[in-house]
Amino acid sequence: MPVIVTNRSGTAVDGLTASSFTVFEDKDPRPILSFGTEDVPCSVGVVVDLSGSMQSKAGIAAGAMRAFFDTANPQDEAFLLTVSTRPDTISGFTRDFGNLEYQLSMSRSGGATALVDTVHLALSGLKEAHNSRRALLVISDGMDNHSRYSEAELLRLAEEADVQIYTIGMAPSLANKKAIELTEERNGLAFLDHLAERSGGLSFTLASYEDPVPTASKIGRAIRDQYLIGYRPSVSEPGKWRTVHVKVDLPQVHVSSRNGYFTR
Repeated sequence: MPVIVTNRSGTAVDGLTASSFTVFEDKDPRPILSFGTEDVPCSVGVVVDLSGSMQSKAGIAAGAMRAFFDTANPQDEAFLLTVSTRPDTISGFTRDFGNLEYQLSMSRSGGATALVDTVHLALSGLKEAHNSRRALLVISDGMDNHSRYSEAELLRLAEEADVQIYTIGMAPSLANKKAIELTEERNGLAFLDHLAERSGGLSFTLASYEDPVPTASKIGRAIRDQYLIGYRPSVSEPGKWRTVHVKVDLPQVHVSSRNGYFTR
């Protein structure tokens, strides 16, 4: 099970040992059997929202993706999907990240928002990954008005997929907005937070005036600086949900990991 430990600024904390961690399954502590921090190649799906609500933020979104790829290892691979009225597959798995950046720059923004459907498709695409470590980066404002799948269905898939989801939420401008618009935008950012939390990833929010490079770099480092913990699960019949919680004996840190799994 991959575990990320970050400090209050969202930067990954490395150098910890197995004795710093306690794993609880259904509130019962479980013995840790293996522990490691190996930096291995990663397969990453990238989802960039180019729908109408993101038109004014397309440049920041492209900058975030570029900064994220600057942290990549030579053996990493990635694919790119964009969000509009329906999911658009820009590229399958490749190590040519410069081409992905070019393809994104040539893509037009606009249309309705099928974010949930696009993330759903990306999680399915990660089943074809060539590396064991898999992650999904979503750059969006979190809003959706044109998906067939529901948010609840996607959150359930995120729990089952064994893929860490990292989100960069593009915060809206508060100027000249009605109360209902602000509520919808807050709900969108909250959905991105839930998506990352359910999968054991991280979520960040960027204002329109913020530089995306530090945030994207933190995500890239978090994917590298993970603790891989193996523990002995409790015995249970197949199909049961087991809650998992990881604690670290350090103050003022945040621990991200899967919050549970279905037994097989």
